[in-house]
Amino acid sequence: MTDLVGIVIVSHSIDIAKGINDMVRQIAGSELKVAFCGGTADGRLGTNMKSVQDAIDAAWSPAGVVILVDLGSAEINSELAIDMLPAERRGSVVVCNAPIVEGAVVAATEAKSGSPLADVKRAAEELSPQ
Repeated sequence: MTDLVGIVIVSHSIDIAKGINDMVRQIAGSELKVAFCGGTADGRLGTNMKSVQDAIDAAWSPAGVVILVDLGSAEINSELAIDMLPAERRGSVVVCNAPIVEGAVVAATEAKSGSPLADVKRAAEELSPQ
């Protein structure tokens, strides 16, 4: 089987991240690598770079990883996590500018079809208002 693009969901709420993950799993199945993170260690709203790094590692695929985020600091922590990746992985992980729920579902559907990273990102971002 061909490597499929992995999906990472980053939300300020662990419950939201888990819910989106569950939805994506039901739609895309178990062969697609999907990981999620959200909230702080003590259960409050927030994100942190280490959790994003762990999620990227869990969803890693040689085909790349797309990250879907909910709010500004989730994007900032995701970009920082990408910057901390080894150089050979850095160019294979991208943050999508897309609505988190719809973007994750569309990205997963596109990834499951075997599309390359650029096409998965583009499909998710087509949902963003112009």
